[in-house]
Amino acid sequence: MSKVLVDLKVLPESADVDYEELKEAIREKLESMDVVDIEGMEEEPIAFGLKAIRVKVVVPDAEGGTDALEDALKEVDEVNQVEVVSASRTL
Repeated sequence: MSKVLVDLKVLPESADVDYEELKEAIREKLESMDVVDIEGMEEEPIAFGLKAIRVKVVVPDAEGGTDALEDALKEVDEVNQVEVVSASRTL
């Protein structure tokens, strides 16, 4: 089965969130999904102290695309929105 590299932008509920704790919670949620390989995670400044967490993961190319991944991340406390920035098949 082919795999897909997915670049996600995770937005917290507010700028007051502890970003290190949020990244750890995101990492734990992704690691609980056996089908996900985490390739990278970094903070991206947005405005007025608000930062997005950019997450790059590799997932199997399956029916439903990134829906399960997005839904799982939305379950994390302090996560307001999850946006797929890009998705591309790996070689």
